[in-house]
Amino acid sequence: MSETDIKNVIAARAAAELKDGQVINLGIGVPTLVANHVPAGVDVVIHSENGAVGVGPAPDALCSDPDRGNAGGAPITLGPGGSYFDSATSFGMIRGGHVDMTFLGTLQVDGEGNIASYEIPGKLVAGMGGAMDLLAGAKTVTVVTEHCSKDGASKLVKKCTFPLTGAAEADVIITERALFRRYPEKGFVLEEVARGYSVDDIAACTDMDYVVSDAVKLDAYGSEV
Repeated sequence: MSETDIKNVIAARAAAELKDGQVINLGIGVPTLVANHVPAGVDVVIHSENGAVGVGPAPDALCSDPDRGNAGGAPITLGPGGSYFDSATSFGMIRGGHVDMTFLGTLQVDGEGNIASYEIPGKLVAGMGGAMDLLAGAKTVTVVTEHCSKDGASKLVKKCTFPLTGAAEADVIITERALFRRYPEKGFVLEEVARGYSVDDIAACTDMDYVVSDAVKLDAYGSEV
């Protein structure tokens, strides 16, 4: 699969987590693609921490408005009733517990639910943004990320070595290869394996501690995006 296809596989599976009536936040990068895959019949309110609610699917390149962007600067659309407002109001929503679920990318995530998403020592990356507030304020934190970094190393690590954005905050991890869900007594549980991979394949590319569900779903999702 191309990099674009991989990102859309992740986003499509992430969108399947949505429930009618939720207020959700989409971080920069892969999470923004979730807006393009909201299931038919599911009505959610999409929030962007730079100050917007009612965000819709990404616009066609020829129809985008340079004055309408998300927190990462990418162009967005607004659905009926959508609005823009100041950052203070936006972060008031987050800190007040009004966001049901946030979808965030990461550099590393470990078996304790620790997330490192904003800094690689010695390298220039996007930075913190609103991630720390979202990890603390959102009711559910879903990490959406490619399973491995460009050098082939697992991003699902034994223990985060980069500076933490939040401790024990990740509830769900979705990659193009697998879905893991964290439970209080078990930690992360492998519940779904994507098409083209096996349980053994996931073990070979995952450094994070986890257990395999007795009811793990194989071929659970895949490339039909």
